[in-house]
Amino acid sequence: MTPSLEHLQQLLKQLPGLGFRSAERVALHLLLEKPERLPALVEALQDAASTVRRCDRCGNLAEEALCAVCQDDNRDHGVVCVVEQVPDLVALERSGAYRGGYHVLHGKLSPIHGVGPEHLNFTSLGERMRSGEVRELILALSNDVEGEATCHFLTDELMPDDAEIAVSRIGFGLPSGGGVLYADSVTLKSALDGRRTYS
Repeated sequence: MTPSLEHLQQLLKQLPGLGFRSAERVALHLLLEKPERLPALVEALQDAASTVRRCDRCGNLAEEALCAVCQDDNRDHGVVCVVEQVPDLVALERSGAYRGGYHVLHGKLSPIHGVGPEHLNFTSLGERMRSGEVRELILALSNDVEGEATCHFLTDELMPDDAEIAVSRIGFGLPSGGGVLYADSVTLKSALDGRRTYS
């Protein structure tokens, strides 16, 4: 293997979802089987790197000051769904079940890993909450210790004292089609805690 190919493979291996074998296959595919795709791929990467940025309001990906979601007048921007990462927002959008606004934190509080409030996108969320435009926050954060800590920080430290903002947390539990037998204890506890009246 040449040094250049090995370097390319090492860089590809750092991408999420690509292990050693997958990175090797992608590198060889681009260099040997489809080299004509390389210039367009390089150009697209450079173009995205120079034009894609964070939305000034919510932290989503954008090419202008505001992302497509924030610019959409048909959405209810008084309801804000707080997510950890952009892929979480993409998953919610793909579901088609939500038509409000978003706020991307770009992580969650984790003192063990050195992630404090100053590392997350809290400032603009606090501004949005103080502005009076937000009437409901939906916390769509992980069902783990860090996610819970982040939810507590949002409600205890960031919430304006005089704000009348309803706060809800997405439900967690058994996946559709999943059974009790194979669920772990955390999932079962969440399913029981999140139960609702059956009608």
